Amino acid sequence: MAPPAARLARLSRAASFSACHRLHSKSLSDEENLKLFGKCNNPNGHGHNYKARLLISLLFSLQIDPVSGMVINLTDLKEYMQEAIMEPLDHKNLDKDVPYFAEVVSTTENIAVFIWENLKKLLPMGTLYKVKVYETDQNIVVYKGEEAISE
Repeated sequence: MAPPAARLARLSRAASFSACHRLHSKSLSDEENLKLFGKCNNPNGHGHNYKARLLISLLFSLQIDPVSGMVINLTDLKEYMQEAIMEPLDHKNLDKDVPYFAEVVSTTENIAVFIWENLKKLLPMGTLYKVKVYETDQNIVVYKGEEAISE
């Protein structure tokens, strides 16, 4: 009897973290920042309960390991997410406690990029497919590590 064909699957895992930030660009005046970011430019900042959802994949799907039955060991993935997301972001003032955001505006888009870059260093090469960050139920950013758009 021939061995069964390789089974492919995508794996998704979520992590929730709380953080505060102030949307403020050093490239703009205080008036321009207030006009652009409104109440999110409050000098004292504001907070969110973020949720990051990761999709682990390789060319859309990873082969399920025939021995372990897993795409990736969930214990390992949990540790990677702890190091890449929870430790640097949870219960932090993003603008003051996370060096990355000293020069980068702490928008949800940039938070997604930060998470992508941190996870990419820890996960097996090519397995991270998508990072989805929920700032609120209505504000969601999806980042797939795209390169800059060339003109």
